[in-house]
Amino acid sequence: MAKKVTNKKPLVGNRRSHSLRATRHAQKPNLQIVTINGKKVRMSAREKRTLNKLLNV
Repeated sequence: MAKKVTNKKPLVGNRRSHSLRATRHAQKPNLQIVTINGKKVRMSAREKRTLNKLLNV
């Protein structure tokens, strides 16, 4: 199992229909499994991009 590195949580809100009925909705973060130094970790896609940018400089 990959260890979770990020602190991101689902963004929670309401979906609104044309009649303005509210139903609960959650947008989940885009977590990816990345291998770093032989260990698998889960991080967000944005963190992965930043890490690649810093390592490839």
